[in-house]
Formats: sequence, C-alpha cells, structure tokens
Amino acid sequence: MTITRGSVLMVTVLTVAALGAAGCPKRPGSAVGAAPAPSGTASAASSGSMAAAGQGSQSSAQPGAGGGKSAATMHPSEFSQMATLKDIRFDFDRYDIRPEDAKVLDANAKWLKANGSVQVLIEGHCDERGTQEYNLALGDRRAKAAQAYLLSQGVSGNRLRVISYGEQHPLCAAHDESCWQMNRRDHFLGGGH
Repeated sequence: MTITRGSVLMVTVLTVAALGAAGCPKRPGSAVGAAPAPSGTASAASSGSMAAAGQGSQSSAQPGAGGGKSAATMHPSEFSQMATLKDIRFDFDRYDIRPEDAKVLDANAKWLKANGSVQVLIEGHCDERGTQEYNLALGDRRAKAAQAYLLSQGVSGNRLRVISYGEQHPLCAAHDESCWQMNRRDHFLGGGH
C-alpha cells in the first residue's frame, strides 16, 4: 500500500472533523444534559433545561380551572413587581434553599394561597462568575428549587413559571462578594390578577 500526500491530508481532515464534532467543554462542569448535583451544589454539569432571557422553562401544569390564564401560558412581560413577594438569596455555586430563605418562601406561599388569582414568575439569577451557559443552568436550578418549595407548601403548579436570566440582570455591578451575593437570587413577579 502506497501512502500519498493526498491520503495523509484526507486522514488529517477526517481526524480534525471528528474531533471538532465531539467538542470539548470550555470548563469543567459546563456540559449540557447531565443530572443535577445532589444536595443543592451546582458544581456538577449544567441542566439540560436552560432558559435564555425571554424564554423560560415552564412548569408542566395545565391552565387552571375557571378559564383564566395559567403562568405557563403567560409571557414574562405580563408579570410585574409585587412588594408582597420577597426575593431569596443563594450561596455561591449553590441552589439549595437556606433556612432563612425558607421562611421567606413560607410567607410568599401563605400570601399566594390567600390570593389565588395571582400567577407567579420565578426568575433565577447568578453572579457574574462562570460561563453564560453555566449561569443560565444554575439560575434555572435556583428558580426550580423555589418552585418545588412553593409546590410543597400547597401553591398550585399551574400558577408557577420559572425562567433563568443567569448573570444577565444583576442588581449590583461591582466585582466583589458584597455585590455578588446580591445577584445570587430568585426574584418573584406576579401577574394575571
């Protein structure tokens, strides 16, 4: 068998194409599609249900009885700030609900059960550290953690929608921990009332 320059070039091109198709994550923990890490840590691979700005992952609930809109059918622009729904915060690279934030969610759930026509958008936010893809997945996990907590407190699933903005909407723009801790949050908006 004679090896020609053309056959070497062809093997090289095919090898490069195969490697390019396989791809490599830019940083550990940024592969899409892996299962969430246990116990609220986000150091495992990103969730496959990331949400970009304006495109949230929705709860799987159906529209509620009475013919009104459910949170899942509402566009994020249909929700607005409600002073009674308080934000919760998260530790760095985590999505578990801290005890002090569980109390905030308890109060949010109590208010929501007393105001059954209000639909809720739960926005997941992150600080600026990490890739955009990683932060979108982490924000999604944070929003889903609050959603699961509210569901466990008796809030109807068709009233809840989650969306992740990752690092795209910071409350504070400084590059230090005092600012980053403000940006690691779930923000709650209401609509349909």
